Amino acid sequence: MNHALSGIYLPGNSFFHRLDARVKLFSFLTLVIAALIANSWTGYLVMVAICVLLVFTSRLGFSQVVGSLGRMKWFFIIIFLMNMLFYSPENAWFSWWVFTPSYTGFLQAVSIVFRVCIIVILGNILTISTPPIETTRAIEALLYPLSYLCIPTGQIALIISVAIQFIPTLTMESEQIRKAQIARGARFDSKKLTEKAAAIGPMVVPIFVSAFRRADELALAMEARGYRCQQRKPFTKSTKLTSADALALTISLVICISQLSIL
Repeated sequence: MNHALSGIYLPGNSFFHRLDARVKLFSFLTLVIAALIANSWTGYLVMVAICVLLVFTSRLGFSQVVGSLGRMKWFFIIIFLMNMLFYSPENAWFSWWVFTPSYTGFLQAVSIVFRVCIIVILGNILTISTPPIETTRAIEALLYPLSYLCIPTGQIALIISVAIQFIPTLTMESEQIRKAQIARGARFDSKKLTEKAAAIGPMVVPIFVSAFRRADELALAMEARGYRCQQRKPFTKSTKLTSADALALTISLVICISQLSIL
């Protein structure tokens, strides 16, 4: 599993690795907006092309970037069925109980799944190419104007960063628990939903226990190193942006604006 694990920072010297963390985070948010407002096949193709370009410029493995999509297949299936079966009761193919599948609902389902996939891929590229500490400081720097409203931006940035970094860790532990359950006779590959549910059920408690244990260990480690919940100054290590940073910002803004013109 580790060869396709997403979300763990991998050092590199690519163009994307060298960008300022604040620029990467702002560009990520801009591209997420572009993915959300895309509403045509042309717009979808543009977002796919951008993701492919980012994978090549960041020199990341394809499996590392899209590996998490396979592990989210049941989530995608659920949101696909929810949109197709409930989105548009008009001109439905048929109606049974509360289910009204239609062509409009099918298109909406495809659109939603596509957008979520693009956002997940963009998030993987960001987290894999950016050190956690730089991600924390970038979030804090972008949120710093809110500190004038007495909002603890430093703590919020730390919480978001820790939550992001916990995802691959819990994914690895979930895989270890799954393998242990398979060794004990759990049937995750069964075609019967009842057997799949019976196999997944025993995993819930260990995963939650592991998450709470990790959180407690992290809190003790931070306290032992003198961390205090207080407002910190924003990240000022690299105040001047380079020409590459300006180019990345310009491209992301152009893509977002172009999606509006494609509508």
